[in-house]
Amino acid sequence: MRYRVTCLTPVLVGDGRRLSPIDYMVWKDHVNVLDQWRIFRLLAKGPRLEGYLAQLKKADKLDFASWGGFAQNFAGRRIPFENAASSVYWNRAAGESLHIPTFCAGASGQYLPGAAIKGALRTGMVFSHWRDGMLQDVLARVKGERLPRRPAEIVEEQALGPSGSNRMRFVGAGDSTPVANTQFKVYLLRTSTLVPRGGAFVLGWKQSPRGAVEGTRPEDSTPAFAEMAVPGATFTGAWDEKNFFLEPEIRRAIRWPESMNRARIFEAANVYAAGLVALQRQYASWAGMGLLDQSLAALEERLAAARDKGACLLSIGWGGGLPAKSAWLDTTNQDYRGILEAFGFYNRALATNLPFPKTRRIVFLGNRPATLPGWVELTVED
Repeated sequence: MRYRVTCLTPVLVGDGRRLSPIDYMVWKDHVNVLDQWRIFRLLAKGPRLEGYLAQLKKADKLDFASWGGFAQNFAGRRIPFENAASSVYWNRAAGESLHIPTFCAGASGQYLPGAAIKGALRTGMVFSHWRDGMLQDVLARVKGERLPRRPAEIVEEQALGPSGSNRMRFVGAGDSTPVANTQFKVYLLRTSTLVPRGGAFVLGWKQSPRGAVEGTRPEDSTPAFAEMAVPGATFTGAWDEKNFFLEPEIRRAIRWPESMNRARIFEAANVYAAGLVALQRQYASWAGMGLLDQSLAALEERLAAARDKGACLLSIGWGGGLPAKSAWLDTTNQDYRGILEAFGFYNRALATNLPFPKTRRIVFLGNRPATLPGWVELTVED
């Protein structure tokens, strides 16, 4: 069997690598990734190597006036910006904004790791199997003398079963086959936030390291850039189902329900996707982002169509934030907030009494805040 993942919004599933601003140059609205070894070999033949190494050591970005020819002649890859305005914002930006996270790649090219698919399905399964008292069990664990490394591990076991009979063992997804470089662009993203005003919320855009600008001036906020698969890009790979788990004797031994199959896993993922989209639409309403709400409404329509044909929608990869990675979506729940308070990282955000989390990474399309990253449709071809 084979799976097919179709990108519905820009998607980045990375391996932790980033292009530093001395690894590439921007020329003709493209990110030109430099083949540094070729450049070193060329410059070693003449007197310019020392000057080039000195700039690599101290510069935030390469001086185009001095080294721009490398962008034309020594680029291993050329990744277009989604919109020409992005290169203008890139030229204004500095610091961390210039480090571009890249899509997961091997010797043969970019591919989608199977672990990203399996992890998203697992989140949906845990979400759909929450039972009364599970959240309170996690809260009791984090309130103990020592903070456990995996406070929700016991909840996952209750939802999916212990390791030997975990229900996610039924399915397996391999890494996809490599895809063409033409399936990727560099997208502009900005971080939105909610600003309280007059008993309601208005849209703001985050600046680094702190503060925000008004929602009508996103160009004054801190941009981010990422190499992402374009909407419509597809990834295919091997899909495996261990059907011996469904034999009556084995099913009884490991206490799996009669309805356990691929359809149940996909339906759990769709239930989670519906809850997540509804949560994001509430955020878009608070922030007054009509274009984002239209994008999310289109996802709801695609979700209904996916259910009809036995497929599912997933939120995967980078940029989705805490809501897209958590199997609990009701962030107003006091027990949930009590769990987060045990981790000092969240205390400052929780103390504001604003909706949590109050920020989202927004992908700009055509220089307008348009959609959220990471949404895909998963189908399996028997």
